[in-house]
Amino acid sequence: MSLVAHELSLINFRNAQDRTVILGEGTTILIGQNATGKTNTIEALQLLTTGSSFRHARASELLLHGKDQGRAAVQLKGDGRVVDVECTVTAAKKTFKRNGKPCRAQDLLGTLMSVLFCPDDLSIIKGSASNRRAALDSFGSQAHRGYDTILRTYLRTIEQRNALLKDVFVDTQLLTAWDESIALGGATLLTHRVSLFKQLVPYIQEAYATISGGEVLDCTYQSTLSNNITHLSREEVQQLFYDTLQQTREDDIRRQQTQLGPHRDDLLFSINGIDARTYGSQGQQRSIILAWKMAEVQLAQQLLGEKPLLLLDDVMSELDENRRKAMLSFISQGIQTVITTTNTSYFSADLLKQAQVITYGV
Repeated sequence: MSLVAHELSLINFRNAQDRTVILGEGTTILIGQNATGKTNTIEALQLLTTGSSFRHARASELLLHGKDQGRAAVQLKGDGRVVDVECTVTAAKKTFKRNGKPCRAQDLLGTLMSVLFCPDDLSIIKGSASNRRAALDSFGSQAHRGYDTILRTYLRTIEQRNALLKDVFVDTQLLTAWDESIALGGATLLTHRVSLFKQLVPYIQEAYATISGGEVLDCTYQSTLSNNITHLSREEVQQLFYDTLQQTREDDIRRQQTQLGPHRDDLLFSINGIDARTYGSQGQQRSIILAWKMAEVQLAQQLLGEKPLLLLDDVMSELDENRRKAMLSFISQGIQTVITTTNTSYFSADLLKQAQVITYGV
């Protein structure tokens, strides 16, 4: 049995003065009107499993108004194990513990993987490339030990190179040293990211075909370095990246930024050969994101040997009947899921009977 979230405790967290939520091993439905704390519960679960919040909240914003300290804690159970994770919040910072021992936020990655689907995700396809990169990198950071470190290290080197490019007189010898470091780190990140995307694509395509009734979805990794990046070894990517940095150096100095590399790459989706971002309908774009989230759950199970926690925040009202049915059919396959909603009519009587239903605002 995989680890599952068993009990969530919130004290002075967001609008919860003192709330305990017992989660089902299958589906837990949180029902209530807006502003009753349902999304705060989802946020706490994501914070305790990934170390970060999809709301990108400052520590002070997580505190109940007028309180100096708050706490969110979850107990995970499975395979004869019990893992306690907690986050203590003050106005200045968040601190984490696992089984009573202090840890960093990134150390929580890999304890229990979680996959979040929220209304903001529906704009990923038509939004900027940075949103698509962030979505893939977030999954990678949970799915593979070291991915988060590789990503953070690369982005820091890009920041430092960009700072150097802003000098009035750029030290070219120092710039060459940074180029070597960036080429190595960028090639490592790119190799891992492309490999992860390749593994996700078949699951995304299969789920999309089911949801859409047979439409063909093509998914492409678009590198700023080369159209053939997916066929190159890490060493070849490293050399290509370094050579590219030398070729674009003067332009980078003039623009004061590193213009090419995995921090500028994109993920492209086309339906029956037509670009989904520009020409896809809203329903098609939503189907891609829904398929993407389903794919993350399936690939996580393959890579980690256990099912992740699926967090669905107020998405049922954003999906039409066919897409809701597809999602509900998917979660019925034994995936621990927490769903927030204002309306139980989206769910069948059988599902409501089997689910843990918790009412907020009463």
